[in-house]
Amino acid sequence: MKIVLLIIVCLIALAWLFTRLVLTGEDLRRFDTGNGQRFATGRPESTGLAGAMARLASTNVPRPGLSRQQQIYVKRRLFDSMFDDLVYEARFTPVDNADARGEWVAAPGADPDRRMLYIHGGGMVVGSARSHRPITVRMSALSGGAVLAIDYRLMPEHHRLRSVEDTRQAYRWMLANGPDGAAAATAIFVAGDSAGGNLTLSLLPWIRDQQLRAPNGAIAISPPTDSTLSSPSIPANAGTDYMLGPAFKSIARMPRAALLWLSWLHNGIRPNDPVVSPVFGDLSGLPPVLVHVSETEMLYDDARRYVNRARAAGSPATLQSWDNTLHVWHIFDPELPEAGEAYIEIGKFLAKVAPHQKAPT
Repeated sequence: MKIVLLIIVCLIALAWLFTRLVLTGEDLRRFDTGNGQRFATGRPESTGLAGAMARLASTNVPRPGLSRQQQIYVKRRLFDSMFDDLVYEARFTPVDNADARGEWVAAPGADPDRRMLYIHGGGMVVGSARSHRPITVRMSALSGGAVLAIDYRLMPEHHRLRSVEDTRQAYRWMLANGPDGAAAATAIFVAGDSAGGNLTLSLLPWIRDQQLRAPNGAIAISPPTDSTLSSPSIPANAGTDYMLGPAFKSIARMPRAALLWLSWLHNGIRPNDPVVSPVFGDLSGLPPVLVHVSETEMLYDDARRYVNRARAAGSPATLQSWDNTLHVWHIFDPELPEAGEAYIEIGKFLAKVAPHQKAPT
């Protein structure tokens, strides 16, 4: 009996040691300082919040009797059609080749040689170029250029790293190709929201290491940057995050060690690997990065830690936060006034990193 207990204790100790040394990233608590540029501090809930929440609720229709995969398919269809009632002042050109799938989005007057790669959110499970047109149309107008909104491969049909491969391939292709065909770019941007923000920040060090042309600037909206889930705002803001809280509140209560093991076993990649947790990577030598986040969402500290660590590494990174608003509130413009405010700041950032006299406002 003593031998059995000794074996159990040893196995527990080895599991703890493996978790600590292999799955857990560095201690980031020293980067929990400062709040960057704060907007709408102390503002009450927006009057447009009810409308935004109603749109979200339309994607969560009960689907009894369906398998998990069938439920995902239905969720994708509903998510993609969430903004089908909107009329866009833009031209959409499908893209479907060996290097990129999705669409070019061009607002009136867009310069085809000014290009932005936009990477949509949706937890790597849902979302598409179509679902995120409210953002990509606005990004085209603000940048004065064309936006390549890609449809990267989604989970669970595909491995987590397939999305990383697709963003890298699309970026390389976009450097030499625009909506009108092969042509050199005069300005390059990368942007993404939520899971797409994670992919955006993961892409930047790869571009640097591959010695490709760097973007003039990058934008990450509500990005998860730490797949080890060490940010204190994850449990602290579970009750105030209207979008992520209901889905992830129960997960936030689970022991972190168990979550690390589940993540590793499910995705086949260490949760502290910089490819999926960009906050743990080499953040030196990166282009200007603008990060937007809500102070009441679960990913607030993911964003803050990333910006502080990038700045400590010498890279120009800026954090801008809004109080009491939704995760990726930008997609609910004009319902949420905070969205309009955020786009003003994005426009300022784009004009600073790559001025363009003809850029629409």
